Amino acid sequence: MELRSDCADDFRASQRVLDLGAVTVWSAAFAPQVFRRTPKMIRQSDPETYSLSLVLSGTGAGVWRHRETAYKPQDLFVTSTSLPSEIHSTGVATVAVEVPKALLPLPRDMAARVVGAPVSAQEGMGALLAQFLTQLTADPAPYQPSDGPRLGTVVTDLVAGLFAHILDAGPCLPPETHQRMLTLRIKSFIRKHLHDPQLTPTTIAAAHHISTGHLHRLFRDEDATVAAWIRRLRLEAARRDLTDPALHAVPIHAIATRWGFPRAADFTRAYRTAYGTTPTDHRHQALHSHERLGASTAVQLTAPGSGLTARR
Repeated sequence: MELRSDCADDFRASQRVLDLGAVTVWSAAFAPQVFRRTPKMIRQSDPETYSLSLVLSGTGAGVWRHRETAYKPQDLFVTSTSLPSEIHSTGVATVAVEVPKALLPLPRDMAARVVGAPVSAQEGMGALLAQFLTQLTADPAPYQPSDGPRLGTVVTDLVAGLFAHILDAGPCLPPETHQRMLTLRIKSFIRKHLHDPQLTPTTIAAAHHISTGHLHRLFRDEDATVAAWIRRLRLEAARRDLTDPALHAVPIHAIATRWGFPRAADFTRAYRTAYGTTPTDHRHQALHSHERLGASTAVQLTAPGSGLTARR
């Protein structure tokens, strides 16, 4: 790839890369530049990947033989290493993912229809992918190196679903990819409605126009049933609130109700089963620990080797 810039004498750029197995996710910021990829360069080397960039700030445009596309913040920008291109930028900050074409079950002759297609990151499949990439790059520390390939699979499925949306070519995708996409949409729906005590397998299935049997089959390969998955997310959310010093004055029953436990006895029983202690005792222990930590000047450092591998 050829890089030109009017800021060549003082060109500045930064890039942080996360390795997710075959998939790569990165965040970057560049001074104004032009990236150019010619047929000769492609013949010399082609890793055969698709790249999707979420524009966080800045503007620019991409030029291909078949299309010219302008982009702005909150746009997703699709490129291919196999197609000649010229990408102009005023200086941008982006979050991007690179996926090998071999992992995306799309006919090769559809590549030109995908590359350069304008995609909004503010709604639908574009928003789903953008939210995942933004969250992942914002704080990769909680993930272990062994999580990388699994996260790469999730990213690949999201990209495949986005391409299907762009092409309106659902039949081109294998059934297992459709199933994974449906499972991801259902999980997103569950997270948004955890506060609703009426959130049940029946209401979830109805919202997605599938049978409860189909819903349970989708979760067969997960680590919990649908009901258990909902309960675990609710308890995790309640636990975060109970251990948050800023919420120490909020009654426990109010936190329980906020996360879908309208009956205090049910919440206490579920909490004790999950964490081996009552909500009251857990809150007291956590707040006491915060007070002791606040009284010291110790700084906790991330242990070497923890979290996903990052390169700068």
